[in-house]
Amino acid sequence: MAKAEVAAIEKRCEQIAADMGYELVDVAIEKEPTGKYLRFYIDRPEGISLDDCEAYHKAVRQLADALDYDFMEVSSPGIDRPLKKDRDFERALGTEVEIKLFKAIDGVKVITGTLAGLEDGDIVLDTPEGEKRVARKAAALVKPIVDMSGVEDVDLGDETEQE
Repeated sequence: MAKAEVAAIEKRCEQIAADMGYELVDVAIEKEPTGKYLRFYIDRPEGISLDDCEAYHKAVRQLADALDYDFMEVSSPGIDRPLKKDRDFERALGTEVEIKLFKAIDGVKVITGTLAGLEDGDIVLDTPEGEKRVARKAAALVKPIVDMSGVEDVDLGDETEQE
């Protein structure tokens, strides 16, 4: 299938998500040992439920069948979802982020700091050493740092209890 056809299907799936009140964060076709996986990541401000995933799966299934895949999954991108689109960066302003670079800069391949914005094609971070700028095209992955230090362990009891 031509890239233009895949892009057209993705655009339709994005519209379906918007009509349902979701944001289509990403679509990926990934080859794994068990086959090709078509993965849709949807989100909305109040979060995504299993029912939301099921509803979206049903809504896009017919369109998705035009693509070459073995398994289709719909899920939330998670609280540490990668920042890809401008609106992702806008939403994450003021949060701690980690940038993984395609190639090391001054011997450093991972940079962390507080996201201060996007400017002239650069990701701007506030760090203890001062402002750092990273060309957006040099970033392989940008994602928020999730601090779980304040979360207490939950006792789930003995899940292996026999009847």
